[in-house]
Amino acid sequence: QLQLVESGGGLVQPGGSLRLSCAASGFALHYYAIGWFRQVPGKLREGVFCISSYGGSTNSADSVKGRFTISRDNAKNAVYLQMNSLKPEDTADYYCAADTAGMRDCSLEHYEYDYWGQGTQVTVSS
Repeated sequence: QLQLVESGGGLVQPGGSLRLSCAASGFALHYYAIGWFRQVPGKLREGVFCISSYGGSTNSADSVKGRFTISRDNAKNAVYLQMNSLKPEDTADYYCAADTAGMRDCSLEHYEYDYWGQGTQVTVSS
């Protein structure tokens, strides 16, 4: 069974850092594009960062450029979202998702993804 599990969320002060992990079971992540999304209650789910299958390319939201990075560890079958210089507006539930349609560039559109993790909460507050 294909499963994604996020971890690494928590409470951090503005300007701080967190690294979110997305671990997969039941399939090899490097075959597929992986996206990170976030959602605040009452708002639409927002694409934050994504990485294409085999890590060939990435795409990110303007709001996180220069602050967040994405990476893969194929040996651990995981994808990471490194978040630096966090701001209160980064507060949200963060989700990773896999686009298992095949080898292609990644998208920040949530409807392109068919497997989702349960989410991890990130709170940026002093």
